[in-house]
Amino acid sequence: MFSDAFDSSIIRSEFWRQRAILAWEKYRGCTVCPRNCQVDRISGETGTCRTGVSISLSAANLHFGEEPCISGVRGSGTVFLTSCNLSCDFCQNFPISQMDYGKKITFQELSRIFLDLEKRGAHNINLVTPSHVVPSLLISIIIARESGLSIPIVYNSNGYDDVGMLRLLEGLIDIYLPDMKYSEEIYARRISKADRYVYFNRLAVLEMFRQVGNLVLDENGIAKKGLLVRHLIMPNSIGGLEKTGAFIQENLGKDTSVSLMAQYFPANRALKKVSINRPISMDEYESAMETLFSLELFEGYIQEKEETDDEEDRIPMTPSDREREIA
Repeated sequence: MFSDAFDSSIIRSEFWRQRAILAWEKYRGCTVCPRNCQVDRISGETGTCRTGVSISLSAANLHFGEEPCISGVRGSGTVFLTSCNLSCDFCQNFPISQMDYGKKITFQELSRIFLDLEKRGAHNINLVTPSHVVPSLLISIIIARESGLSIPIVYNSNGYDDVGMLRLLEGLIDIYLPDMKYSEEIYARRISKADRYVYFNRLAVLEMFRQVGNLVLDENGIAKKGLLVRHLIMPNSIGGLEKTGAFIQENLGKDTSVSLMAQYFPANRALKKVSINRPISMDEYESAMETLFSLELFEGYIQEKEETDDEEDRIPMTPSDREREIA
């Protein structure tokens, strides 16, 4: 029978048992993410993420679509977690993140999934959208490590993370893979429904960097440890790469690895918003690359974009147009 109760005796190490207990208590008056909902998830209450304390899994498999250092040749052991603490208008995985398609599993079941993915050859365990269930994941990771899991753990996050929770993960996460979606709070609030995203996102990325430093690859080009920041190019410069890049350069350094992503397309509610209802243009793509290079951020990856025959000439919206459209 499924149970989402936490019996700390399932963890052998006293050190990690105490860490897990501290993390679990964050569910009581929930402060697991910057939403700070303060609901008692242990008693069954739910907040913005619509999630209690149990882990809900959408899918787990070898995945080859991540950055080369993450997917490698054998694939990344990608674990798609249900729900999210954001509600992005353009989310491509909205059935998972906003409609909560998934199945509840226990800590032990998830730890066995990690071990099975390792046996299948995964280069790493890749936790996708973990920010709202950190205490439960922490427990599952500890159980898996105590059962022999040896490959790196990737924390693949939207970047809306709580620094206190990240500190509890120190020593368990090898690779941090956060988004830095926005550099202007107005767009984060209107498009992703997140208050003070930029503020919390930057604090989180600084903490991630403190824990793991710059990205380190092995002799085969596979990530072993470190920070890899993702930035999605959005139409009409809504992501604000120039300010985000400047923050990275000034606070993390020019050796920070950045993954510049060109895969944006209008999904979900984005189809109804003029500012984000189209793919990015080739001009926007090239401008983003120029911005990255002008900041001398040469480490990392740039996703290729091919110009299509049906791409239209587009007149960029002005800042006032953008603010008026998303208000």
